Amino acid sequence: MPIKDSLKKKKIDSLDWKTHLALLGVPLMLLFICWSFFFSITASPNAIANLLLVGIIYLLGYSLNYYFHQGRLTRLWEHLQQVVHVNETTFELVNISSQYQDETAFLNALLNKAVSSVDGAEMGSIIRVEPNTGALSFESSVGIDINKLRQLNINLKQSFEYRLTKGKCDRVVVIDDMEAINSRSSLSSSDQNILLDAPSTAIRSTLSSPIHIDGHLYAMLNLDSGKVKAFSHYDRNLVAILTHEAANAISLYQKNHKINLLANFDSLTELYNRQRFETLVKEWKLKPHFGCYLILIDLDNLKAINDQHGHAAGDTALQKLSKLLKAQWHEKQLVARYGGDEFIALCHGPLERIENEINIIETALSERGDISFSYGIEQYHGQLNKTIKAADEAMYRHKRAKVSKSL
Repeated sequence: MPIKDSLKKKKIDSLDWKTHLALLGVPLMLLFICWSFFFSITASPNAIANLLLVGIIYLLGYSLNYYFHQGRLTRLWEHLQQVVHVNETTFELVNISSQYQDETAFLNALLNKAVSSVDGAEMGSIIRVEPNTGALSFESSVGIDINKLRQLNINLKQSFEYRLTKGKCDRVVVIDDMEAINSRSSLSSSDQNILLDAPSTAIRSTLSSPIHIDGHLYAMLNLDSGKVKAFSHYDRNLVAILTHEAANAISLYQKNHKINLLANFDSLTELYNRQRFETLVKEWKLKPHFGCYLILIDLDNLKAINDQHGHAAGDTALQKLSKLLKAQWHEKQLVARYGGDEFIALCHGPLERIENEINIIETALSERGDISFSYGIEQYHGQLNKTIKAADEAMYRHKRAKVSKSL
């Protein structure tokens, strides 16, 4: 959806009425003075003095106009520098997007950059829009208590952006009188109290700009100030540039994140894949005093589950096991889906603790249905292929022992 702002019309700023009055009034005043003296020159013996006076007045008028013009050029140059700063900011965010752990961390960085880029901004927030229900959730804030904001129960139709654009959410809106806007709000009194209490200082001016990604409303960027009429016409255009570039940065971050997931994680279980596991093993630090152990795990009878109940049931069984492995080991140890029905984990000892954790996983898995697994453990000294082969042999001994016991 296109954003309707002056920049779309190739206008970087607009003249206010005072500038118009000065540019029109000074030449008119000069013309009137020249007209008056034209008649006085013919009747006065001091014609040369009068002509000199006209010249001085003209130079004065020209100097005033030149002063106004130079001042405006200076302001436009400052505006251009701000635009360049915004572009550099978003370019920086795009290039370091892979360093952020999740999208919320990326949005925090984006908001901090936005607040620092707009002179009048003292606080701000990014509000995500749930596409199906229109529910709003506060993802990031600067100078505003995010925990209090997250207590709000608010939807898109109650937002400033929706109300002031008549539901289109297609342009930046400026709010100079927050009290008047809040008085017409449909929010409950408790929600209004939260909005008043959450900021570090009372908000009196706000710039609200929609962020569209792939033609859909993704979020709204709000920049706030404790001053009345803190934002100019130019600030609105600057924020329009910022949110447009922010949309590109967020979109690129999301695509990079998806590529990273596909490259490093198994899509079904959300554990590391084999390639990522083998990469991370190279960085694994051995702890001789605790020992290091490799565990190979094989889900029992996956083929039988698929044949009897369908592949969806087999996928569910794999997901149940992977969820337990992730909860038990993924934060501190290294665990991955190694392929098919096999999982692999690299854990720091001692061995007794690891065996106890395996028992916990087995017990929890049995409570979730008729699902079990076989495993093999081998101490790891840095030789991956050799250790995997030994753990695989131990796992099949365990599996055969279980079969013999059941007969």
